[in-house]
Amino acid sequence: MFSNPSDAINLCYKLAAKLLRLMDTRFIKIPLALASLVYSIFLFTEGYIGSGIGMVIVTAFIVLVTMQSMRLLMAFVSLRQQKMDDARKWLGRVNPNHLWPRRKGYWYFLSGSLAMEQNMNQAEQLLRQALEMGLKQDHDKAAVKLNLAVVASAKRKPKLAKALLVECKRLDAKGVLKKDIKQVEAALRNPQTMKMRGR
Repeated sequence: MFSNPSDAINLCYKLAAKLLRLMDTRFIKIPLALASLVYSIFLFTEGYIGSGIGMVIVTAFIVLVTMQSMRLLMAFVSLRQQKMDDARKWLGRVNPNHLWPRRKGYWYFLSGSLAMEQNMNQAEQLLRQALEMGLKQDHDKAAVKLNLAVVASAKRKPKLAKALLVECKRLDAKGVLKKDIKQVEAALRNPQTMKMRGR
């Protein structure tokens, strides 16, 4: 069937890669974390304190990876550094169906933020889905409202944009987005800027 054994090996690697992409990795990570925790407890009860501490660190890492998609985190970091291509690359590696519901909200938030450069309608839809899925922090909800205000201003809906900015200010109690809010308010006061954003 295969003229070369390396062809068979390559086919096996490709099939394994496809299977891993389709499989929900949470079903691997959660039992692995539980087994690691049980083994840590076993090591402590048997008197292997150093090994037990090492396994606790391993368990903590596995739990962290399980709870937070590292790729999603890297996409966030890239977006904050204005490295849009890197953010798209990291976000493209995340399967939203494998995320917990709250993490899906952040996936929609990042996707919507990146879509604002090309398609405001798609960006608005993704950002609204982010709010529906739920975001953990109030300043994250405020950032979504701020992006929606930018979309509304680009669509020449200043009343909606102002209402969204009021909600954004209310949610941003710590003032994390204060500078960005002022920029959007300035854009709303200057119709020329709004027309340029709308193009």
